[in-house]
Amino acid sequence: MKIGLRILLGYFVIVAIAGILLMRVFVQEVKPGVRQAMEDTLADTANVLAELATDDMLAGRIGDGRFAARIADLRRRELGARIWNFDKDAVSYRITVTDTKGIVTYDSAGLDLGRDNSRWNDVYRTLRGEYGARSTRSDPDDDSSSVMYVAAPVLDDAGDIIGVLTVSKPNRTIEPFILRSERIVRRWGLVLLGAALGIGLLAAWWLSRQLGGLQRYARAVTEGERASLPRSAGEFRDLGLALETMRDRLEGKQYVERYVHDLTHELKSPLTAIRGAAELLEGPLPEADRRRFAGTIRAQGERLTQTIDKLLALAAVEHRQRIEQPEAIDAADVAAEAVADAAVRASDAGVRIETRIDASLPPLRGDRFLLRQMLGNLLDNAIDFSSEGGVVSLVAGAEGDGLRFEVSDEGPGVPDYAIERVFERFYSLPRPRTQARSSGLGLGFVREVAALHGGEAMLRNRPEGGAVAGVRLPAG
Repeated sequence: MKIGLRILLGYFVIVAIAGILLMRVFVQEVKPGVRQAMEDTLADTANVLAELATDDMLAGRIGDGRFAARIADLRRRELGARIWNFDKDAVSYRITVTDTKGIVTYDSAGLDLGRDNSRWNDVYRTLRGEYGARSTRSDPDDDSSSVMYVAAPVLDDAGDIIGVLTVSKPNRTIEPFILRSERIVRRWGLVLLGAALGIGLLAAWWLSRQLGGLQRYARAVTEGERASLPRSAGEFRDLGLALETMRDRLEGKQYVERYVHDLTHELKSPLTAIRGAAELLEGPLPEADRRRFAGTIRAQGERLTQTIDKLLALAAVEHRQRIEQPEAIDAADVAAEAVADAAVRASDAGVRIETRIDASLPPLRGDRFLLRQMLGNLLDNAIDFSSEGGVVSLVAGAEGDGLRFEVSDEGPGVPDYAIERVFERFYSLPRPRTQARSSGLGLGFVREVAALHGGEAMLRNRPEGGAVAGVRLPAG
Protein backbone atom coordinates (compact mmCIF):
# COMPACT_ATOMS: atom_id res chain seq x y z
CA MET A 1 0.00 0.00 0.00
CA LYS A 2 1.37 3.39 -1.02
CA ILE A 3 2.30 5.86 1.70
CA GLY A 4 -0.25 8.41 0.46
CA LEU A 5 -3.08 5.90 0.86
CA ARG A 6 -1.80 4.86 4.28
CA ILE A 7 -1.69 8.51 5.39
CA LEU A 8 -5.22 9.08 4.02
CA LEU A 9 -6.68 6.01 5.74
CA GLY A 10 -5.00 6.83 9.05
CA TYR A 11 -6.11 10.45 8.91
CA PHE A 12 -9.68 9.52 7.97
CA VAL A 13 -9.95 6.86 10.68
CA ILE A 14 -8.89 9.41 13.31
CA VAL A 15 -11.28 12.05 11.97
CA ALA A 16 -14.12 9.54 11.64
CA ILE A 17 -13.70 8.29 15.22
CA ALA A 18 -13.51 11.86 16.53
CA GLY A 19 -16.55 12.88 14.46
CA ILE A 20 -18.65 9.90 15.53
CA LEU A 21 -17.81 10.46 19.19
CA LEU A 22 -18.59 14.15 18.86
CA MET A 23 -21.92 13.45 17.15
CA ARG A 24 -22.87 10.93 19.80
CA VAL A 25 -22.12 13.44 22.53
CA PHE A 26 -24.18 16.11 20.76
CA VAL A 27 -27.10 13.76 20.12
CA GLN A 28 -27.04 12.44 23.66
CA GLU A 29 -27.03 16.00 25.02
CA VAL A 30 -29.83 17.31 22.80
CA LYS A 31 -32.71 15.55 24.55
CA PRO A 32 -31.62 16.30 28.14
CA GLY A 33 -30.86 19.89 27.15
CA VAL A 34 -34.30 20.47 25.65
CA ARG A 35 -36.01 18.84 28.64
CA GLN A 36 -33.99 20.95 31.07
CA ALA A 37 -35.12 24.05 29.20
CA MET A 38 -38.75 22.85 29.39
CA GLU A 39 -38.43 22.17 33.13
CA ASP A 40 -37.09 25.68 33.67
CA THR A 41 -40.08 27.12 31.80
CA LEU A 42 -42.53 24.93 33.73
CA ALA A 43 -41.00 26.06 37.04
CA ASP A 44 -41.53 29.72 36.11
CA THR A 45 -45.06 29.01 34.87
CA ALA A 46 -46.00 27.04 38.03
CA ASN A 47 -44.88 29.87 40.33
CA VAL A 48 -46.70 32.53 38.28
CA LEU A 49 -49.91 30.48 38.30
CA ALA A 50 -49.54 29.72 42.02
CA GLU A 51 -49.59 33.45 42.73
CA LEU A 52 -52.65 33.91 40.51
CA ALA A 53 -54.49 31.04 42.22
CA THR A 54 -53.85 32.29 45.78
CA ASP A 55 -57.02 34.38 46.16
CA ASP A 56 -59.36 31.62 44.96
CA MET A 57 -57.49 29.10 47.13
CA LEU A 58 -57.94 31.26 50.25
CA ALA A 59 -61.62 31.85 49.36
CA GLY A 60 -62.23 28.13 48.92
CA ARG A 61 -63.40 28.40 45.32
CA ILE A 62 -60.38 27.14 43.45
CA GLY A 63 -62.56 24.73 41.44
CA ASP A 64 -65.14 27.28 40.26
CA GLY A 65 -63.58 30.72 40.77
CA ARG A 66 -62.07 33.20 38.35
CA PHE A 67 -58.80 31.26 38.19
CA ALA A 68 -60.59 28.09 36.99
CA ALA A 69 -62.62 30.12 34.47
CA ARG A 70 -59.54 31.76 32.99
CA ILE A 71 -57.74 28.44 32.70
CA ALA A 72 -60.79 27.00 30.93
CA ASP A 73 -60.70 29.92 28.50
CA LEU A 74 -56.98 29.32 27.97
CA ARG A 75 -57.58 25.71 26.95
CA ARG A 76 -60.09 26.87 24.32
CA ARG A 77 -57.74 29.51 22.88
CA GLU A 78 -56.42 28.87 19.33
CA LEU A 79 -52.77 29.87 19.27
CA GLY A 80 -52.01 29.67 15.53
CA ALA A 81 -48.31 29.76 16.32
CA ARG A 82 -45.50 28.50 14.05
CA ILE A 83 -42.37 27.66 16.02
CA TRP A 84 -39.27 26.64 14.05
CA ASN A 85 -41.43 25.26 11.19
CA PHE A 86 -43.76 23.44 13.59
CA ASP A 87 -47.41 24.49 14.03
CA LYS A 88 -48.81 24.95 17.55
CA ASP A 89 -52.62 25.38 17.77
CA ALA A 90 -53.46 24.74 21.43
CA VAL A 91 -51.95 25.02 24.91
CA SER A 92 -50.47 21.73 26.05
CA TYR A 93 -50.29 22.57 29.78
CA ARG A 94 -52.33 20.67 32.37
CA ILE A 95 -52.78 22.34 35.74
CA THR A 96 -53.71 20.63 39.00
CA VAL A 97 -54.08 22.08 42.50
CA THR A 98 -53.93 20.02 45.71
CA ASP A 99 -54.66 21.02 49.31
CA THR A 100 -52.27 20.65 52.21
CA LYS A 101 -53.10 16.92 52.39
CA GLY A 102 -52.22 16.30 48.75
CA ILE A 103 -55.82 15.83 47.61
CA VAL A 104 -56.58 17.18 44.13
CA THR A 105 -59.06 20.08 44.43
CA TYR A 106 -58.70 21.34 40.86
CA ASP A 107 -57.72 19.66 37.59
CA SER A 108 -57.83 21.61 34.32
CA ALA A 109 -58.43 18.31 32.53
CA GLY A 110 -61.16 17.26 35.00
CA LEU A 111 -59.71 13.77 35.38
CA ASP A 112 -58.14 13.46 38.83
CA LEU A 113 -60.43 15.48 41.14
CA GLY A 114 -60.33 14.03 44.67
CA ARG A 115 -57.31 11.83 43.96
CA ASP A 116 -54.59 11.59 46.59
CA ASN A 117 -51.34 12.87 45.02
CA SER A 118 -49.48 13.25 48.29
CA ARG A 119 -47.07 10.44 47.40
CA TRP A 120 -45.96 11.99 44.11
CA ASN A 121 -42.65 13.83 44.32
CA ASP A 122 -43.94 17.07 42.92
CA VAL A 123 -46.59 17.39 45.68
CA TYR A 124 -44.74 15.53 48.44
CA ARG A 125 -41.57 17.63 48.25
CA THR A 126 -43.34 20.95 47.71
CA LEU A 127 -45.51 20.46 50.83
CA ARG A 128 -42.25 20.11 52.78
CA GLY A 129 -40.84 23.38 51.43
CA GLU A 130 -38.60 21.77 48.79
CA TYR A 131 -38.50 21.99 45.01
CA GLY A 132 -40.87 19.36 43.63
CA ALA A 133 -40.73 17.87 40.15
CA ARG A 134 -41.12 14.49 38.50
CA SER A 135 -41.36 12.81 35.10
CA THR A 136 -43.78 9.87 34.90
CA ARG A 137 -44.96 7.63 32.06
CA SER A 138 -48.69 7.48 31.51
CA ASP A 139 -48.02 4.11 29.85
CA PRO A 140 -45.26 2.21 31.69
CA ASP A 141 -44.22 0.43 28.46
CA ASP A 142 -44.02 3.55 26.28
CA ASP A 143 -41.13 5.94 26.80
CA SER A 144 -42.79 8.56 24.60
CA SER A 145 -45.76 8.76 27.01
CA SER A 146 -43.75 10.39 29.78
CA VAL A 147 -45.09 13.63 31.27
CA MET A 148 -43.10 16.25 33.18
CA TYR A 149 -44.63 17.66 36.36
CA VAL A 150 -43.29 20.78 38.12
CA ALA A 151 -44.97 22.12 41.27
CA ALA A 152 -44.98 25.41 43.14
CA PRO A 153 -46.44 26.16 46.61
CA VAL A 154 -49.56 28.29 47.00
CA LEU A 155 -48.86 30.62 49.96
CA ASP A 156 -51.09 32.72 52.16
CA ASP A 157 -50.24 36.24 53.31
CA ALA A 158 -48.21 34.85 56.21
CA GLY A 159 -46.11 32.72 53.86
CA ASP A 160 -47.63 29.39 54.96
CA ILE A 161 -48.28 26.68 52.38
CA ILE A 162 -52.03 26.29 51.75
CA GLY A 163 -51.75 24.10 48.65
CA VAL A 164 -49.63 22.98 45.72
CA LEU A 165 -50.10 23.98 42.07
CA THR A 166 -48.60 21.56 39.55
CA VAL A 167 -48.04 22.31 35.88
CA SER A 168 -47.52 19.28 33.63
CA LYS A 169 -46.64 18.91 30.00
CA PRO A 170 -46.17 15.76 27.88
CA ASN A 171 -42.59 15.29 26.76
CA ARG A 172 -43.82 14.29 23.30
CA THR A 173 -44.72 17.93 22.62
CA ILE A 174 -41.03 18.76 22.43
CA GLU A 175 -40.06 15.56 20.58
CA PRO A 176 -40.24 17.21 17.10
CA PHE A 177 -37.74 19.82 18.23
CA ILE A 178 -35.45 17.13 19.63
CA LEU A 179 -35.64 15.07 16.44
CA ARG A 180 -35.03 18.17 14.32
CA SER A 181 -31.94 19.06 16.36
CA GLU A 182 -30.65 15.51 16.11
CA ARG A 183 -31.12 15.53 12.32
CA ILE A 184 -29.28 18.83 12.00
CA VAL A 185 -26.42 17.56 14.16
CA ARG A 186 -26.14 14.35 12.14
CA ARG A 187 -26.37 16.16 8.80
CA TRP A 188 -23.65 18.64 9.68
CA GLY A 189 -21.61 15.85 11.17
CA LEU A 190 -21.71 14.05 7.82
CA VAL A 191 -20.82 17.30 6.06
CA LEU A 192 -17.83 17.71 8.37
CA LEU A 193 -16.77 14.12 7.74
CA GLY A 194 -17.04 14.73 3.99
CA ALA A 195 -15.02 17.93 4.28
CA ALA A 196 -12.43 16.10 6.38
CA LEU A 197 -12.26 13.37 3.74
CA GLY A 198 -11.77 15.98 1.01
CA ILE A 199 -9.03 17.72 2.98
CA GLY A 200 -7.45 14.35 3.68
CA LEU A 201 -7.52 13.47 -0.02
CA LEU A 202 -5.85 16.76 -0.92
CA ALA A 203 -3.24 16.35 1.81
CA ALA A 204 -2.56 12.73 0.81
CA TRP A 205 -2.36 13.70 -2.88
CA TRP A 206 0.08 16.49 -2.08
CA LEU A 207 2.26 14.25 0.08
CA SER A 208 2.17 11.47 -2.51
CA ARG A 209 3.04 13.95 -5.26
CA GLN A 210 6.00 15.31 -3.31
CA LEU A 211 7.27 11.87 -2.32
CA GLY A 212 6.59 10.46 -5.80
CA GLY A 213 8.58 13.25 -7.41
CA LEU A 214 11.54 12.63 -5.12
CA GLN A 215 11.23 8.88 -5.70
CA ARG A 216 11.24 9.29 -9.49
CA TYR A 217 14.16 11.69 -9.22
CA ALA A 218 16.13 9.22 -7.10
CA ARG A 219 15.29 6.35 -9.49
CA ALA A 220 16.38 8.37 -12.52
CA VAL A 221 19.63 9.32 -10.81
CA THR A 222 20.23 5.68 -9.87
CA GLU A 223 19.76 4.64 -13.52
CA GLY A 224 22.11 7.39 -14.70
CA GLU A 225 19.40 9.38 -16.49
CA ARG A 226 19.12 13.15 -16.65
CA ALA A 227 16.67 14.37 -14.05
CA SER A 228 15.62 17.75 -12.76
CA LEU A 229 14.85 18.27 -9.11
CA PRO A 230 11.04 18.23 -8.74
CA ARG A 231 9.21 21.26 -7.45
CA SER A 232 8.59 21.00 -3.74
CA ALA A 233 8.23 23.10 -0.62
CA GLY A 234 9.33 23.07 2.99
CA GLU A 235 11.06 19.96 4.24
CA PHE A 236 10.53 18.19 0.90
CA ARG A 237 12.49 20.93 -0.88
CA ASP A 238 15.27 20.63 1.71
CA LEU A 239 15.30 16.86 1.21
CA GLY A 240 15.41 17.29 -2.58
CA LEU A 241 18.30 19.76 -2.35
CA ALA A 242 20.16 17.35 -0.06
CA LEU A 243 19.63 14.53 -2.58
CA GLU A 244 20.82 16.71 -5.44
CA THR A 245 23.93 17.77 -3.53
CA MET A 246 24.69 14.16 -2.67
CA ARG A 247 24.15 13.14 -6.29
CA ASP A 248 26.46 15.88 -7.59
CA ARG A 249 29.23 14.86 -5.24
CA LEU A 250 28.90 11.14 -5.89
CA GLU A 251 28.53 11.61 -9.65
CA GLY A 252 31.51 13.97 -9.69
CA LYS A 253 33.69 11.41 -8.01
CA GLN A 254 32.50 8.51 -10.17
CA TYR A 255 32.67 10.68 -13.29
CA VAL A 256 36.32 11.56 -12.71
CA GLU A 257 37.21 7.95 -11.95
CA ARG A 258 35.47 6.69 -15.09
CA TYR A 259 36.96 9.32 -17.34
CA VAL A 260 40.47 8.85 -15.99
CA HIS A 261 40.12 5.14 -16.72
CA ASP A 262 38.67 5.70 -20.22
CA LEU A 263 41.17 8.41 -21.09
CA THR A 264 44.10 6.30 -19.91
CA HIS A 265 42.92 3.39 -22.03
CA GLU A 266 42.33 5.55 -25.11
CA LEU A 267 45.68 7.37 -24.92
CA LYS A 268 47.76 4.20 -24.72
CA SER A 269 47.73 3.54 -28.48
CA PRO A 270 48.85 7.00 -29.70
CA LEU A 271 51.39 7.29 -26.88
CA THR A 272 52.83 3.90 -27.79
CA ALA A 273 53.09 4.96 -31.45
CA ILE A 274 54.75 8.25 -30.49
CA ARG A 275 57.24 6.55 -28.19
CA GLY A 276 58.14 3.94 -30.81
CA ALA A 277 58.65 6.58 -33.52
CA ALA A 278 60.70 8.74 -31.16
CA GLU A 279 62.99 5.82 -30.28
CA LEU A 280 63.60 5.11 -33.97
CA LEU A 281 64.34 8.76 -34.64
CA GLU A 282 67.13 8.70 -32.06
CA GLY A 283 69.28 6.61 -34.40
CA PRO A 284 70.52 7.29 -37.94
CA LEU A 285 67.69 6.86 -40.48
CA PRO A 286 67.22 7.53 -44.16
CA GLU A 287 65.46 10.83 -44.85
CA ALA A 288 62.29 9.12 -46.06
CA ASP A 289 61.98 7.06 -42.84
CA ARG A 290 62.72 10.10 -40.72
CA ARG A 291 59.94 12.04 -42.37
CA ARG A 292 57.55 9.12 -42.07
CA PHE A 293 58.20 8.69 -38.34
CA ALA A 294 58.00 12.45 -37.75
CA GLY A 295 54.66 12.43 -39.57
CA THR A 296 53.52 9.59 -37.31
CA ILE A 297 54.40 11.60 -34.22
CA ARG A 298 52.55 14.65 -35.57
CA ALA A 299 49.45 12.62 -36.56
CA GLN A 300 49.31 10.84 -33.20
CA GLY A 301 49.80 14.15 -31.41
CA GLU A 302 46.84 15.61 -33.30
CA ARG A 303 44.86 12.52 -32.43
CA LEU A 304 45.67 13.05 -28.76
CA THR A 305 44.65 16.71 -28.99
CA GLN A 306 41.36 15.87 -30.72
CA THR A 307 40.61 13.12 -28.24
CA ILE A 308 41.21 15.41 -25.25
CA ASP A 309 39.20 18.27 -26.80
CA LYS A 310 36.27 16.04 -27.66
CA LEU A 311 36.42 14.27 -24.34
CA LEU A 312 36.28 17.60 -22.51
CA ALA A 313 33.33 18.71 -24.67
CA LEU A 314 31.51 15.43 -24.06
CA ALA A 315 32.23 15.61 -20.33
CA ALA A 316 30.83 19.16 -20.18
CA VAL A 317 27.59 17.99 -21.81
CA GLU A 318 27.23 14.72 -19.90
CA HIS A 319 27.65 16.43 -16.55
CA ARG A 320 24.88 18.98 -17.21
CA GLN A 321 21.42 18.07 -16.01
CA ARG A 322 19.63 20.90 -17.78
CA ILE A 323 20.16 24.01 -19.91
CA GLU A 324 20.22 26.83 -17.38
CA GLN A 325 19.41 29.70 -19.76
CA PRO A 326 17.68 28.34 -22.89
CA GLU A 327 17.19 30.73 -25.79
CA ALA A 328 14.89 30.78 -28.80
CA ILE A 329 16.76 29.42 -31.83
CA ASP A 330 16.01 29.45 -35.56
CA ALA A 331 16.66 25.83 -36.60
CA ALA A 332 17.38 26.81 -40.22
CA ASP A 333 20.06 29.29 -39.12
CA VAL A 334 21.80 26.71 -36.94
CA ALA A 335 21.80 24.18 -39.79
CA ALA A 336 23.25 26.77 -42.21
CA GLU A 337 26.00 27.68 -39.73
CA ALA A 338 26.95 24.01 -39.24
CA VAL A 339 27.15 23.49 -43.02
CA ALA A 340 29.37 26.57 -43.37
CA ASP A 341 31.70 25.25 -40.65
CA ALA A 342 32.03 21.87 -42.42
CA ALA A 343 32.44 23.29 -45.95
CA VAL A 344 36.27 23.53 -45.89
CA ARG A 345 36.68 20.00 -44.54
CA ALA A 346 34.25 18.65 -47.13
CA SER A 347 36.10 20.44 -49.91
CA ASP A 348 39.44 18.97 -48.79
CA ALA A 349 37.87 15.50 -48.85
CA GLY A 350 36.29 16.04 -52.26
CA VAL A 351 32.78 15.72 -50.84
CA ARG A 352 29.82 17.91 -51.72
CA ILE A 353 27.26 18.96 -49.07
CA GLU A 354 23.62 19.35 -50.08
CA THR A 355 20.89 20.76 -47.84
CA ARG A 356 17.10 20.48 -47.79
CA ILE A 357 15.71 22.66 -45.04
CA ASP A 358 11.94 23.06 -44.59
CA ALA A 359 10.99 26.75 -44.62
CA SER A 360 8.28 26.13 -42.01
CA LEU A 361 10.55 24.64 -39.36
CA PRO A 362 9.27 25.31 -35.82
CA PRO A 363 11.68 27.23 -33.55
CA LEU A 364 13.94 25.44 -31.10
CA ARG A 365 14.69 26.35 -27.51
CA GLY A 366 18.03 25.47 -26.00
CA ASP A 367 21.77 26.12 -26.33
CA ARG A 368 22.69 27.41 -29.80
CA PHE A 369 26.40 26.56 -29.52
CA LEU A 370 25.76 22.95 -28.50
CA LEU A 371 23.22 22.40 -31.29
CA ARG A 372 25.68 23.79 -33.83
CA GLN A 373 28.42 21.48 -32.51
CA MET A 374 26.00 18.54 -32.62
CA LEU A 375 25.19 19.08 -36.32
CA GLY A 376 28.89 19.67 -37.01
CA ASN A 377 29.73 16.25 -35.53
CA LEU A 378 27.09 14.58 -37.72
CA LEU A 379 28.47 16.29 -40.82
CA ASP A 380 32.11 15.45 -39.92
CA ASN A 381 31.17 11.82 -39.38
CA ALA A 382 29.36 11.64 -42.75
CA ILE A 383 32.32 13.29 -44.56
CA ASP A 384 34.75 10.76 -43.03
CA PHE A 385 32.67 7.85 -44.34
CA SER A 386 32.12 9.32 -47.81
CA SER A 387 34.31 8.48 -50.77
CA GLU A 388 35.81 11.20 -52.93
CA GLY A 389 33.15 12.72 -55.15
CA GLY A 390 30.40 11.61 -52.78
CA VAL A 391 27.49 13.66 -51.52
CA VAL A 392 26.52 14.38 -47.91
CA SER A 393 22.92 15.53 -47.39
CA LEU A 394 21.52 17.53 -44.49
CA VAL A 395 17.74 17.39 -44.26
CA ALA A 396 15.73 19.35 -41.70
CA GLY A 397 11.95 19.14 -41.43
CA ALA A 398 9.02 19.23 -39.05
CA GLU A 399 7.91 15.99 -37.43
CA GLY A 400 4.84 15.85 -35.19
CA ASP A 401 5.18 18.49 -32.52
CA GLY A 402 8.93 18.77 -33.06
CA LEU A 403 11.54 18.56 -35.82
CA ARG A 404 14.16 16.21 -37.21
CA PHE A 405 17.70 16.73 -38.52
CA GLU A 406 19.14 13.94 -40.69
CA VAL A 407 22.63 13.72 -42.22
CA SER A 408 23.18 10.97 -44.80
CA ASP A 409 26.23 9.80 -46.73
CA GLU A 410 26.92 7.49 -49.67
CA GLY A 411 29.56 5.41 -47.91
CA PRO A 412 29.62 1.69 -47.11
CA GLY A 413 27.14 1.99 -44.23
CA VAL A 414 27.44 0.60 -40.72
CA PRO A 415 27.86 -3.13 -40.09
CA ASP A 416 24.89 -4.73 -38.36
CA TYR A 417 26.96 -5.67 -35.30
CA ALA A 418 27.95 -2.02 -34.80
CA ILE A 419 24.52 -0.36 -35.16
CA GLU A 420 23.77 -0.66 -31.43
CA ARG A 421 27.26 0.45 -30.36
CA VAL A 422 28.08 3.50 -32.46
CA PHE A 423 26.88 5.91 -29.73
CA GLU A 424 29.14 4.32 -27.10
CA ARG A 425 32.08 6.37 -25.88
CA PHE A 426 35.36 5.55 -27.73
CA TYR A 427 33.66 3.07 -30.08
CA SER A 428 34.83 3.78 -33.62
CA LEU A 429 34.87 2.12 -37.04
CA PRO A 430 37.74 2.44 -39.58
CA ARG A 431 37.28 5.16 -42.16
CA PRO A 432 36.94 3.79 -45.73
CA ARG A 433 39.64 5.99 -47.28
CA THR A 434 42.35 5.89 -44.58
CA GLN A 435 41.33 2.91 -42.44
CA ALA A 436 42.08 5.18 -39.44
CA ARG A 437 39.76 5.33 -36.49
CA SER A 438 38.41 8.47 -34.87
CA SER A 439 38.22 9.22 -31.16
CA GLY A 440 34.82 7.54 -31.00
CA LEU A 441 33.36 10.52 -29.11
CA GLY A 442 31.48 12.40 -31.83
CA LEU A 443 28.25 10.40 -31.89
CA GLY A 444 28.31 10.12 -28.09
CA PHE A 445 28.39 13.93 -28.01
CA VAL A 446 25.45 14.05 -30.46
CA ARG A 447 23.39 11.73 -28.26
CA GLU A 448 24.10 13.73 -25.09
CA VAL A 449 23.23 17.09 -26.68
CA ALA A 450 19.99 15.65 -28.09
CA ALA A 451 19.04 14.24 -24.68
CA LEU A 452 19.90 17.54 -22.99
CA HIS A 453 17.37 19.22 -25.29
CA GLY A 454 14.70 16.59 -24.63
CA GLY A 455 15.27 14.68 -27.87
CA GLU A 456 16.96 11.51 -29.08
CA ALA A 457 19.64 10.45 -31.55
CA MET A 458 19.35 7.65 -34.09
CA LEU A 459 21.36 5.95 -36.85
CA ARG A 460 20.34 3.54 -39.61
CA ASN A 461 21.59 2.25 -42.93
CA ARG A 462 20.07 3.40 -46.23
CA PRO A 463 18.69 0.72 -48.56
CA GLU A 464 20.60 2.27 -51.50
CA GLY A 465 23.85 2.40 -49.51
CA GLY A 466 25.35 4.65 -46.91
CA ALA A 467 24.07 5.60 -43.50
CA VAL A 468 21.70 8.17 -42.03
CA ALA A 469 22.40 9.70 -38.61
CA GLY A 470 20.05 12.23 -37.09
CA VAL A 471 18.25 13.64 -34.08
CA ARG A 472 14.63 14.30 -33.15
CA LEU A 473 14.10 17.42 -31.04
CA PRO A 474 10.97 18.91 -29.48
CA ALA A 475 9.91 22.32 -30.72
CA GLY A 476 10.41 25.31 -28.47
